[in-house]
Amino acid sequence: MKKSLLNKYADLIVEKGVNVQKGQDVYIVADLDQPEFVKTVVEKLYKNGARKVVVDFSYQPITKVGYKKMSLKTLSSLENYQIEKLRWRAEKLPAHLYLISEDPDGLKGVPQEKITKSQIAKYPIIKPFRDQMEGKYQWCIAAVAGKAWAKKVFPNEKAGKAMEMLWEAILKCSRVDDDPIAAWDKFNKEIKERCDYLNELGLVRLNYKSSNGTDFTVGLNKLGVFHGGFDTTLSGVRFNPNIPSEEIFTSPKYGDCEGVVYATKPLSYQGQLIENFSITFKNGKVSDVKAEKGEELLKQMVKMDEGAGMLGECALVPFESPINMSGILFYETLYDENACCHLALGRGFPDCLKGYENMTNEEYHKNGINNSMIHVDFMIGSRDLSITGVKKNGESVAIFKNGTWAFDVK
Repeated sequence: MKKSLLNKYADLIVEKGVNVQKGQDVYIVADLDQPEFVKTVVEKLYKNGARKVVVDFSYQPITKVGYKKMSLKTLSSLENYQIEKLRWRAEKLPAHLYLISEDPDGLKGVPQEKITKSQIAKYPIIKPFRDQMEGKYQWCIAAVAGKAWAKKVFPNEKAGKAMEMLWEAILKCSRVDDDPIAAWDKFNKEIKERCDYLNELGLVRLNYKSSNGTDFTVGLNKLGVFHGGFDTTLSGVRFNPNIPSEEIFTSPKYGDCEGVVYATKPLSYQGQLIENFSITFKNGKVSDVKAEKGEELLKQMVKMDEGAGMLGECALVPFESPINMSGILFYETLYDENACCHLALGRGFPDCLKGYENMTNEEYHKNGINNSMIHVDFMIGSRDLSITGVKKNGESVAIFKNGTWAFDVK
């Protein structure tokens, strides 16, 4: 892979992704697949004004051993140093960067109940710190090529060739070309124009229909807004949380949806794949799930807590998105969710409410934002998906037709 392109990718992550501010700390979570690229990013963060950069490396095979060998009691607790790290993150508010490259099947064979129970046990400890940070810091998720992931995506290629092909796909989908900064400025502008149009409509409901069997309706929040592209902290710092990104999204009114949706891509969850599945909602909550592969895992997921079986996000992505047109199934949510329309079970986004900055956690929930320890995206976009919006006066307006936008913007 050309070093010049990787340098441009690192610049994009630093300048548009986390948009590090002068004197700000940065916290990086990365796998061991690309230490040289992580080093490049760290150097550029310091060049752009970072005060301190902390890197937490992880290695999925060791994580898997830990899940297998440690007792549930040990897995369910946090050591003092881990709590102090959470406190540092909540008080110092470093920009957060997640460089992902894990094997989609990397935790296969680990008892899922053990993972689920340990996460449930730790959640009450983690949640107050997460709530304290809400809207106050920049964060970005971006991908780097990993050997096991590359072989999953390109199983018929030799390891070296698969890595090269995955890097090429990552860079192309992330708009890393002659001038990626300019490309992302243009993308952010176009997405904002679509968000402005949708927000002006005053939609109260979205209705989904596809020939694959999806027939679904979801209510939207009275104070709800659509977002996409860049995000903004409460102090006014812009950043792009997902590289790549193609979505416009909102958080729907929790407990207000009916019908069935059919997934159009596999879901990688807790290091295992869920494939060819459908989810049925009744009275606003999951009432049934079916899957050809990973059904028990899916059933556990929607029962993680009270909000896990309700929706936290509705995202609009045209079927002809660059990621989908690549013809590559990435087995990674960051990429596959930006290939087509998706929904998310679990936690909603408070900043999808007008005036959220002046609300408490209780008021987020009161105004329709779902609360949960999970947030799991799954893809439902198809070539013939139609989405119809309903306005306050009952008027219907086409949002998607034949899998893509039914309206143009200037």
